[in-house]
Amino acid sequence: MTGEYTVYGAAGSGSVPVEAALTLIGAAYSVVEAPTWEGDRERDKVAPVNPMRQLPALVTPDGETLTESAAILIWLAERYPEARLGPAAGDPMRGRFLRWMSFIPASIYSMYWARDVPARLAGDDAAAQAVLLERTAARISDCWAVMEGEIEPEGRFLLGDRVSVLDLYLAVVSRWRPLRPAFHRVAPRLGQVARRVDAMPELAGFWARRFPFEGDYRDETPVD
Repeated sequence: MTGEYTVYGAAGSGSVPVEAALTLIGAAYSVVEAPTWEGDRERDKVAPVNPMRQLPALVTPDGETLTESAAILIWLAERYPEARLGPAAGDPMRGRFLRWMSFIPASIYSMYWARDVPARLAGDDAAAQAVLLERTAARISDCWAVMEGEIEPEGRFLLGDRVSVLDLYLAVVSRWRPLRPAFHRVAPRLGQVARRVDAMPELAGFWARRFPFEGDYRDETPVD
């Protein structure tokens, strides 16, 4: 497959692991910037490729549209096996890979649809919105703790000594609120993996452009 991919995304959003994967693959891509949490004007940019008006969406050079971050990441890992960004069918790590690639969006990422715009579920009641944010933050922490207890990193990364799209996914979603300090408290072993992804020299320029560690997102803990 030759040509350029088009990513519908936004800095700091769920498109970032997809963009990171494309960067490691070395595939050409452009981004249609659409921070959908800012309102209907931005969501309308995504509507032609995703009727849910959500990020990310990927348009391939052949014109096929893919949505859902986990599906896109798994597809990219399979489309570019030479990049070694995920275990192939039959690999002993395949089941673990698919389990956690599904767990992150189903149990954690899904919380952000409500958190980004609390009025979607809590209406205009400020107190109800505060409760929603508190309870979804607790749910996110609980889910990271479950993953921490169930997965034993097999090397420097979750599946071995090579980074996979699962590691990219973990590193990005763990940056979102309630932010990395809360994540590290409940998932210290996963946190070490995330920090190694943050520190990859191949992605240094990419992180600086698409999800810099500034302000609330700063994490200055040394990486082993």
